[in-house]
Amino acid sequence: MAKRPDGALEYEILSVLWASDVSLQPGDIKDRLTDDLAYTSVATVLGRLLKKGLVERDGAGRAFAYRAIVDESELASRRINDVLTSSSDRSEVLAGFVNTLSKGDAAEVLKLLDTTQLNSE
Repeated sequence: MAKRPDGALEYEILSVLWASDVSLQPGDIKDRLTDDLAYTSVATVLGRLLKKGLVERDGAGRAFAYRAIVDESELASRRINDVLTSSSDRSEVLAGFVNTLSKGDAAEVLKLLDTTQLNSE
């Protein structure tokens, strides 16, 4: 099996949680994943997600049941902010990112910036 990119398993587990209307136990999540992972692997990743503040857990018998407390867009926003925070030159990172945007995405960013500036005045 090929190595997953960093964060891919966390994202897969969050995707299972996002698709569910109820909290899920690690075994339920394991059963809904496409890869055949060990229960302990799923539980370990859920522990990491809990520490990162991305999921909450409640007691469910002798186990815990988990639910996502961030949606996909909030997760992406947090990741972008993490990259910017860890960079020694935020301006250079932002310039590089902006240069990769399609015209439509760039127009959307400009629209959002205009809206944000109007709301902060």
